[in-house]
Amino acid sequence: MIRAKEVRVIGDNGEQLGVMPTTEAIKLARERDVDLVEVAPTADPPVCRMMDYGKFKYEQAKKEREAHKRQATVTLRQVRFRPKTGKHDLEFKIQQVTKLLDKGNKVKVLVLFRGREMSHPQLGKELLDHIATTLAEKASIERPTSMEGRSMNMILSPAPVKKVKQEKTEEVADA
Repeated sequence: MIRAKEVRVIGDNGEQLGVMPTTEAIKLARERDVDLVEVAPTADPPVCRMMDYGKFKYEQAKKEREAHKRQATVTLRQVRFRPKTGKHDLEFKIQQVTKLLDKGNKVKVLVLFRGREMSHPQLGKELLDHIATTLAEKASIERPTSMEGRSMNMILSPAPVKKVKQEKTEEVADA
């Protein structure tokens, strides 16, 4: 709501129309069949712009939807291991972690301990270190190994993709 007696008016094409009484600015906007929108209420005098406000809001919403579509969502996925996980099962689960990383997800690698396994946390540490070295090319460690209750975990994130520039070599033909 415009309450000032005088306002600085900007036309619908961006041209400066100068300072004029509020009633005259509203009248001019109605003649041009546009809205008078206050864009800088704290300025002295307040600044108003003539525009089609409905069209402006529609375009803003459209830009916001486009930005939302392009936004990449990264989710945290979890893969569980045990200290006594067999060799083949370990390889299979590492393949699963690799697939998740290739999709762009972060992966929480979790080693669960039960009963007397709790007295050998070095086995879990060795397992997580093995996984980290195996996936060193595809993943970077976002959060290193840590013990939380009966589980030991680390978080892996996809490694940044390095773009390799192909140098063009010119072949010189013998004359």
